[in-house]
Amino acid sequence: MITNVIKCKNCGADIEVADAVAHQIEEELTKKLEVRHAEKLSEAVKLAESRASEKAFKDFQIKLETALADAKDEKDRNKKLMDDVSKMTEELRALRRKDEERELLMKKTLADEETKIRDEARKKALEEHELKDREKDQNYAVALKQIEELKTKLQQGSQQAQGESLELALEETLRREFPTDIIEEVKKGQRGADIIQRVVDKKGRECGIILWESKNAQWSDGWAAKLREDQRQMHAHLAVIVATDPPKGLETYTHSDGVWITMRHFVVPLAMSLRYGLIREQYLRNLEEGKNEKKEELYRYITSLEFTQRMDAIIEAFDGMREEVEREKRWFSVKWARQEKHIRKMIDHMHGVRGDLQGVVGKALPEMKAEKSEISDTGELPLMDEAVRE
Repeated sequence: MITNVIKCKNCGADIEVADAVAHQIEEELTKKLEVRHAEKLSEAVKLAESRASEKAFKDFQIKLETALADAKDEKDRNKKLMDDVSKMTEELRALRRKDEERELLMKKTLADEETKIRDEARKKALEEHELKDREKDQNYAVALKQIEELKTKLQQGSQQAQGESLELALEETLRREFPTDIIEEVKKGQRGADIIQRVVDKKGRECGIILWESKNAQWSDGWAAKLREDQRQMHAHLAVIVATDPPKGLETYTHSDGVWITMRHFVVPLAMSLRYGLIREQYLRNLEEGKNEKKEELYRYITSLEFTQRMDAIIEAFDGMREEVEREKRWFSVKWARQEKHIRKMIDHMHGVRGDLQGVVGKALPEMKAEKSEISDTGELPLMDEAVRE
């Protein structure tokens, strides 16, 4: 569309082009007339002043009239020009109205076409949208199913990863706390518990097997039955379940359904107790086996020729010692008899000395202790009698 409006430089108002052109032409013509009039007036004044005569005045009058006539002609031409400009402006306005009418008609046509196209596009879009909605619903259902499957797999993977972490921590704890034992990991996919602990005592003798099963999930009563089956297949002595979610009421560890159940932070004390029991049982079995072996060995020794010969040698040595004792006894009996005679003489002399002293000092003489302890009523020496009786 052609724009016939311009902005005013001074006030910024909208002015039509035709009016602006006419106004500009009028201003230019007015300025030219004013300049021309000024020039002629100046010339006339100069002429009047120079000549200072009537002729000059007449000439001036003629020139003035000529100038006025020229001004009138110029004004007529300007008027005609203004009429032409007005006519041109009217034609421009008519052209602008026609342009506006064509523009409105075109807009209306375009609007109708646009409405038609929009309706067809909306209809087509609705059909496509309906198909896409169905496809999207189908894809959404498939995606939900895949999400559920992935969620299940992730949950299983997470539980498996947590279970493996618990199993590794349990294995590391057992290896650290019981370095003499043999800690074996059951490979993935192989039937059985998670860890096999072969208890070994200080002398390097294997005393029993403990199966360890780690569970990082909600407690299930079926775990004990499965572990008992694994225990029978492995010929293990004991089986333990280490659960992060133990049965209700369990605070430390307990023995239930043929297996031990505990939590992670009670693994070490329970393992120590179980190891002590296995080592103790093995020690008692070794003692029993040793007793039977010693009994058989002792019986073989008693019934052997070596034992008979040693007993004969002992009896011979005993007989020799007894004969030597008899000989010494007889020799000492003779010796003691001789010594007893000498002692009797000494006692008799001591009694004589006591009698002499009593005759001198009287009853003030204290009784001698040797008279009570060593001399009996019969006057025999007790020591000698006992030695003789033996």
